[in-house]
Amino acid sequence: MAEIMDGKGLKIIPFYLPQFHTIPENDQWWGEGFTEWTNVRKAVPLFEGHQQPKLPLGDNYYNLLDDETKIWQAELAKQYGIFGFCYYHYWFKGGKKLLEKPAEQMLKNKNIQLPFCFSWANENWSRNWDGGNHEIIMPQEYGGKQEWELHFQYLLPFFRDERYMTINGKPLFVIYKPEQIIEIAEMAGYFRKRAVEEGFPGICLAFQFPSYYADMYYREDVFDYRIEFEPVYSRNLKSMKKPGTARSVQSLRSVFGETPISFYRKKSKHSGGGYPNPEHLSVFFYDEAWKKILENEMDEKFLPGGFVDWDNTPRNKHGVMYAGFTVDKFREYMTRLVKKARDYDKPVVFLNAWNEWSEGAYLEPDNITGYAKLEAVKAAFDAVG
Repeated sequence: MAEIMDGKGLKIIPFYLPQFHTIPENDQWWGEGFTEWTNVRKAVPLFEGHQQPKLPLGDNYYNLLDDETKIWQAELAKQYGIFGFCYYHYWFKGGKKLLEKPAEQMLKNKNIQLPFCFSWANENWSRNWDGGNHEIIMPQEYGGKQEWELHFQYLLPFFRDERYMTINGKPLFVIYKPEQIIEIAEMAGYFRKRAVEEGFPGICLAFQFPSYYADMYYREDVFDYRIEFEPVYSRNLKSMKKPGTARSVQSLRSVFGETPISFYRKKSKHSGGGYPNPEHLSVFFYDEAWKKILENEMDEKFLPGGFVDWDNTPRNKHGVMYAGFTVDKFREYMTRLVKKARDYDKPVVFLNAWNEWSEGAYLEPDNITGYAKLEAVKAAFDAVG
């Protein structure tokens, strides 16, 4: 097994999005041929100084159903000191799965030599990316022991794979939003019991998405760890000043320069004669977010995390972005986070993300910075030693 507590030092684990291949459901909901690249390609700047689109280096619009792509990702990650990926896992009522094929192919192909674990993205899918009416297009229901057993049986071959991450021999399984599961304690107990019955010392459960209710669920009989999922953790659980919506033009001057920005009079060749109306765009500051990350307390069951960058306007027109990213800043902040995690004897740092291209949170090489984000992660490890 890919044991995290192997005595070989701190591990970096980025979250991994599998939505880079077509599925019938996305064809139906968003148009034929839809993948995450669809959002990335259609992105436009919303105001002067807004850096969009951000595109993969060499136009590498890969298809995750191609095993050569997954091998390339694994080799690239290892080259820059990444321990493994935390795959998002989509499981719905009655065993309905979405975007499952990349992980299933990876399980069968031992040439993809990189540790992995799952984060169950247990939320409804809805039409909120395009500013629609939040119509539920794939509902999430949890059922009882029969449904839990079906889910556990699906996960078991992954748990038994030598590449699956464990903590003290227990498969690491992350649940994204535990507060949405009414019987979370009962489900957790069932999974723990079944893991022991299958020969494991148990199952290691962590939750990812921070909220008041999720924090209430943090009990030893439910979760072993809580993950610092950034930049959401610091924004949700601690007050963070933001300039406000993009209508507050003057508040962005310190980030995008001293020239006043007009969202309505400036012309853009990308948007056909004028910037789109970004009235619901919320803007936070990158430096302030990382200041809070580096100040967060780390108790025994806290697994620290950071983020590369964040701008989800390609995916959601009512978006959120963090202004002020540079590779040099990311390298410095990662260095400080790695040192802090080491000083607190933490086994891992979770990173958002490996390939969240539509949210601006990715390590993969792009047309603007090349491999510099990956180089920053490696440099952070090298600097700390």
